[in-house]
Amino acid sequence: MGKPVLNVGLIGTGFMGKTHTFGFAAASRVFDLPFEVVLHTVADRTEDLGRAAAQSLGFRHGTGDWRRLVADPEIHLVDVTTPNAFHKEMSLAGLAAGKHVYCEKPLAPLASEAREMADAADLSGTKTQVGFNYLCNPMIGLAREMIEAGELGEIRTFRGIHAEDYMTDAGHPYSFRNDPVGGGVAADLGSHILATAEHLMGPIAQVLGDAVTAIATRPDGKGGSLPVATDDVTRAFLRFENGATGSIEASWIANGRKMQHDFEIYGSKGGLIFSQERFNELHFYRSEDPAGRQGFRRIEAGPAHPPYGLFCVAPGHQLGFNDLKAIEVARYLDAIAGTAPEPFNFRKGLHIQELVETILRSSREARWLSPAA
Repeated sequence: MGKPVLNVGLIGTGFMGKTHTFGFAAASRVFDLPFEVVLHTVADRTEDLGRAAAQSLGFRHGTGDWRRLVADPEIHLVDVTTPNAFHKEMSLAGLAAGKHVYCEKPLAPLASEAREMADAADLSGTKTQVGFNYLCNPMIGLAREMIEAGELGEIRTFRGIHAEDYMTDAGHPYSFRNDPVGGGVAADLGSHILATAEHLMGPIAQVLGDAVTAIATRPDGKGGSLPVATDDVTRAFLRFENGATGSIEASWIANGRKMQHDFEIYGSKGGLIFSQERFNELHFYRSEDPAGRQGFRRIEAGPAHPPYGLFCVAPGHQLGFNDLKAIEVARYLDAIAGTAPEPFNFRKGLHIQELVETILRSSREARWLSPAA
């Protein structure tokens, strides 16, 4: 008897839409999934674009109406990779139709919207996932194992940054990213480093934020300009529940940075350094090493760091960004099958958005704040 079929409906065909498609395709080949995954329907802005996307991405059907996709009784999983402002409406529609829903981060630009989505997910009886695929890196998994095993001793500090440069040009037109309805850099990129911080360090108890709008106006595409109300750079000091302290920074105007998702963690017995720009490596320092032999050692990703070996039998040959999405897909499908918990469901996505909003409010009020319980 064959595996049950899971028909996927994708809404959005941009960068993340393609990444999700590659993730489903690769996961079907790399992992022993509990389902036969079928790329059923893809939705774009028009019927012509939908049909073209179906042909280029390997879906059986294309449409210009995402509501038709959601209502299709053959679709089991609705995958939302549209701009942030559309996440709520599309995800809620999918949940109301009894579908599993996979939504890229941030779950929603506002915590109030994310809470509505999380509540609907809890009531739906279906499984949800928010796209935080950096957490699926085997090197991040190794870092967490080392921390939990006490290899760094008492964890004292965390320093993290997520920086890119796609909004550096002040002549870049005003877009959803500059509108409070779409969210600023704290939601767009800060959500990633906050998720990593809590994944490795545990819950954040208090934050002190500093959000900056560095480019005050942007062209409106009609010869004029519009004021920018969202943040271009946001930093925050952190206090963790375990007593450790730290900081994070999010920037989309870091000229020259294409994908910096880095952290440093220091404990009483050692330290860890990681950079997404070389994300098949983790650097480890042990203070117990003898004098004259101390220093950061490079740990290179390989089959000893699951699930790397399912992609490649040789160490040092390296995983790629799309492979992390394939790992995320595989873990999510295990949750849908009921053999594993949801890796990062809508309730967890809500928590990250609450952290983001607490940091922004802290910046406005210039004081330490605790996130919502």
